[in-house]
Amino acid sequence: MNGKVIGLFISPVAGERMQEILEAEAIAGAGLKGDRYCIGEGSFNKKTGVGNRQVSLLNGLFIPGSGFSYWETRRNIITMDVELMWLIGRDFQVGTAKLRGVKYCDPCERPSKLSGNNQSFKEAFFDRGGLVAEVLESGLIKVGDVIIPPPKGY
Repeated sequence: MNGKVIGLFISPVAGERMQEILEAEAIAGAGLKGDRYCIGEGSFNKKTGVGNRQVSLLNGLFIPGSGFSYWETRRNIITMDVELMWLIGRDFQVGTAKLRGVKYCDPCERPSKLSGNNQSFKEAFFDRGGLVAEVLESGLIKVGDVIIPPPKGY
């Protein structure tokens, strides 16, 4: 079943508020243009540079009732109707970009601290922190775009 992009966010500087955008250019081997991870300045890749963590995705199904808004999750792409954990180790299409699921995105307390939200992000998103992905082929990603997972049996 195909999923859908329901939210898209970047932050040009590590620690700054996430900005909601309607479209982003995904750059192969780097991330989303204008985002801190694309230039190797994200908190989780400052030591290793560009490429360690390029794009993060979160299932929007888990946000209502969590006490967090989309931007407070600090994830780049909020999705619906796609099982993100199934995409680990697999290539998938988002808009005109091709991504590969790299690993589970462990929830931590950084989103709580940076947003000023007094709730625990780590507890609210325990076992559902999302997915870290790399950009294999550059392309445009827009809110409303379809997420096409690989066929079953891939």
